[in-house]
Amino acid sequence: MLASQPQHRHLSATLHLQDHRRRPPPAATLHPPATNSKRRPLFSAISSSLRHHQHTSPDHQNDAAASTGESDILRTHNAKSTAALLRHLSNQDQQNPDGQNQEPFLPLLNQDREKLLEISLLTKRTPQFPGSIYINSSLPLVQSVFRGQNGNLDYPDDDVDDEMLVRALEIRRKVTASIFKEAMKKDKFGITYCENLISEIPDFIDYVMIKAVSMKKFPDFSQSSYNVRANFFIDECKVVPLIRWLKHNSLSYPQIGKLICASKGNLDSIRQLAQWLKTIHIKGRYIGVTLTRAGGNVLERSREEFNEIVEYLEENGVRKDWMGYVVSRCPEILSFSMEELRCRTEFYLSMGMEKNDFGTMLFDCPKVIGYFSIEEMNQKVAYLKEFGLDNEEVGRLLAFKPQLMACSIEERWKPLVKYFYYLGISKDGMRRILTMKPMVFCIDLEKTIVPKVEFLRDIGVHEDAIGNMLARFPSLFTYSLYKKIRPVVIFLLTKAGISQRDIGKVVALGPELLGCSITNKLDHNVKYFLSLGIRLTVLGEMISDFPMLLRYNVDVLRPKYRYLRRIMIRPLKELIEFPRFFSYSLEGRIIPRHKIMVENRINFKLRYMLGSTDEEFEMRVKEAVEKRTRFESGVPYKEESSYSQNDDLSDTMPVYGIPDNLVLDTDH
Repeated sequence: MLASQPQHRHLSATLHLQDHRRRPPPAATLHPPATNSKRRPLFSAISSSLRHHQHTSPDHQNDAAASTGESDILRTHNAKSTAALLRHLSNQDQQNPDGQNQEPFLPLLNQDREKLLEISLLTKRTPQFPGSIYINSSLPLVQSVFRGQNGNLDYPDDDVDDEMLVRALEIRRKVTASIFKEAMKKDKFGITYCENLISEIPDFIDYVMIKAVSMKKFPDFSQSSYNVRANFFIDECKVVPLIRWLKHNSLSYPQIGKLICASKGNLDSIRQLAQWLKTIHIKGRYIGVTLTRAGGNVLERSREEFNEIVEYLEENGVRKDWMGYVVSRCPEILSFSMEELRCRTEFYLSMGMEKNDFGTMLFDCPKVIGYFSIEEMNQKVAYLKEFGLDNEEVGRLLAFKPQLMACSIEERWKPLVKYFYYLGISKDGMRRILTMKPMVFCIDLEKTIVPKVEFLRDIGVHEDAIGNMLARFPSLFTYSLYKKIRPVVIFLLTKAGISQRDIGKVVALGPELLGCSITNKLDHNVKYFLSLGIRLTVLGEMISDFPMLLRYNVDVLRPKYRYLRRIMIRPLKELIEFPRFFSYSLEGRIIPRHKIMVENRINFKLRYMLGSTDEEFEMRVKEAVEKRTRFESGVPYKEESSYSQNDDLSDTMPVYGIPDNLVLDTDH
């Protein structure tokens, strides 16, 4: 008995078992050889074969050879010795079918049970080398470990170990995953793709395992192995061709795994829904996005329900060729019931929004219909109304910029409003910004707005002018600081003759310049004015007085300058003193007033000719005519009008030598 203990411990070591605590002695035990038993040479041979090159003492070998005779097994390390060992074991079991004359069982360690359990659940034989010992689940040693008193390959009813059952379940799950991987390899899937996909479908692997186990109760599979049943179920459900089809439709393996797990075994619903999505013009990778984000119950709905949703959206302004874009960007629509979809649609239509505007809004931002709850949408509408907007104005605002509904009140709007108050922008100014450029309420405060305000301070814009400038031209918030604003400022300083002292004034008076193109607008205008004979420094002063000078089209500037020089016969100096001349309409103001002055033989500077209203201009003309008449008659003229007191003498000098019936030719 003592001689057999090292042999049993060495068997545990050769099976690479882990060290666990001992269990109480189970009913199934190993048969230790007795000292005087005929099986002593057999176990000595096993021990020697397992030790490989470990040698025993010569005396022990002689005693074993004398006691065994012809039944001794040679210690040759090849496949024949292993086969002879297995035949010898089977012959001894046949000699003692009832287990008579057997010695008491030894308790089996818990780690021995786990290793033998894993061996019994292997799917195929591992590669062997000559001289190695192969143990399979059909060996009496393995069967005896899990055979209880009732003869079944299981634990005894009174000694069930939950931990061992969990371990057996984990091993069976690995076996199922291996079977599934082999099935995918047969369809020419790569090893890496198979492993990645199997890691995404643990629920489906368990589903296959349960189905394969439940198939054993059917007569056709009662004698089949687990591998046969699992392979049959995998082929029957056609999951591998479905994976190939989904992969062909640009679905990634995480999306495929999520769909397979969400189908709960109903794999045909995935293919049917994907085919329906193609009918509404959803293609490519958006099929996978739509399937995975639509919701858990979308695979359980019928095609008739989906068609009803599409028809309702078409009735409310969503064009048919837009439907695929809207559904792919907001797949949650497919999970809504018709009652909920009607409620969300009426929320926008009740604000005076037309159906066509509603359809356009969904096309611009599909999230507004499905991403937010009704309560959250009501809160955002109520907050927008605090700026003085009524219900219809909010509806028009959302139809124009639906991205406002995607902004958070606490994280986006409230910090922005607080910062506007800090800049001195009033509530009316915020309303102007909201109505003129609602995109401002959607951009990031810290990353976009604050750096631009700091840049305006750095170039010399006064603190009190920043708020007014931004409220007057809110589009400035949406321009890129490094691609738009800074290059324009550098151009004005280097190419347009504006001094660093005046650049803040120019930007504050004409923030629209920051939105002009340098190559298509500003550079052309600067070159045109320089071609007129204006020096660069003088041009910079003109722009400082009137920054909008660079925003006019050259085709508009050219006829006005031609009329000034050829018809009005005015010097360039007057144009330099009054650059706003280009802001007045040639046909509406310049030519009519010039005709009046020619008819009355009077002359005004450009600022008094064009810078006053029609009533003021008539008063100026009347006083100038009266002054000219008195001068011609030699009667002293007493100035009584406030207009004449503010004008220079040269402003109202009479024009001699011009006939009264002069006809102006404006074509040259």
